[in-house]
Amino acid sequence: MILSPALSTAWPSGLAVLAYLAASAWPQPAEADRPGAARPVWMVLGLGWVAQAVAIVLDALVLGGPDPGGRFGFAPALSVTVWLVLAVYALESRRLDLVVVRRVLAALGAIVVALAWIFPGQTHPLGGSPWAPLHWLLGFASYGLFGTALLHAGLLQHAERQMRTRPVSGQVPAPRPIGQALGMPLLRLEALTLRFVAAGFVMLSLTLLLGAAFANPWRWDHKTVFSVLSWLVFATLLVGRARFGWRGSQAIRWLVAGSLLLLLAYVGSRFVMEVLLHRPATV
Repeated sequence: MILSPALSTAWPSGLAVLAYLAASAWPQPAEADRPGAARPVWMVLGLGWVAQAVAIVLDALVLGGPDPGGRFGFAPALSVTVWLVLAVYALESRRLDLVVVRRVLAALGAIVVALAWIFPGQTHPLGGSPWAPLHWLLGFASYGLFGTALLHAGLLQHAERQMRTRPVSGQVPAPRPIGQALGMPLLRLEALTLRFVAAGFVMLSLTLLLGAAFANPWRWDHKTVFSVLSWLVFATLLVGRARFGWRGSQAIRWLVAGSLLLLLAYVGSRFVMEVLLHRPATV
């Protein structure tokens, strides 16, 4: 029996949404700097992350069908991206445990899980190419890495604005600058951002090469055009960084432009096909 995607992912999706909403609304402890003060909220956030992982797996698998396949769409792609960003954030939580960032990511997690449950995507058989699963995984990995780079770029911009703002005499002292709260200098945060860009660029390059090598037939559709354009933007950013020393707002503008093009490549085109036009879309 083939399970409906809405039924198969109902319980993990519901659990993930509830856990993420609880983590997003969790009050800041009075003694935020006390060791272990944030442990309960991290347990709730971890519960949502695990439940989201289960929902992603159940949503991607076609259970009970005669032919193996995968079910993907714009909403599951967003869900995987946020899930990967949350994973990186959790690994950096000892230096990057900022309440505002945690709440924003938890709220995004609840939104994308709900979207993936409402719009589970379409089923695509794997019989066409045995390399299709690797192509999908590399594409989702590039989304996650660029999403993580955007997170670090946002922190970097906020930290630079804090450094330029001088407190007026008599005002309440401002919170610690983000650079100090992270426990790392801004140059190191900037270098970390570019490392995620470079890693995402490698994943995106492999995705495009794999798609070009095994596509039958090759099509210059919207997804391909936007993917190639995003690749060119990211390549320009990395060359500009290495050759001309691009930094700060200039580098972030290129990162945002490439990320928007990449978002349009798969998520945008699939959203138009699935939701607005109600037409089947190719992988």
